[in-house]
Amino acid sequence: MALLITEECINCGACEPECPNTAIYEGGEEWSWSEGTDLSEVELEDGSVTPGDEQQTPISDSFFYIVSGKCTECVGFHEEPQCAAVCPVDCCVPDPDYEETEEELSEKQQWLHAS
Repeated sequence: MALLITEECINCGACEPECPNTAIYEGGEEWSWSEGTDLSEVELEDGSVTPGDEQQTPISDSFFYIVSGKCTECVGFHEEPQCAAVCPVDCCVPDPDYEETEEELSEKQQWLHAS
């Protein structure tokens, strides 16, 4: 499953540079699918297509957040999620709304970084 950052986040920023998918953003910061990936466009759940570099609305204005669609729990890069490994307050936790198998996470990693 993807990870999320809880409200206990102290905004230290340790997690952000560790993410190989650039799925972590500072609170209030807009994000894009293409940042840190090879995506030029993305088909959304409603069937619409958005340019990969189109800026998206921040998920949180108060603290760092993880874009679940870009989070692979570091599958394909590391043995464990790096954000959780470096978080000093253990606020990078599994997101129960985005349960994914190891195989699904691997497929997502390949989709994000297809050359």
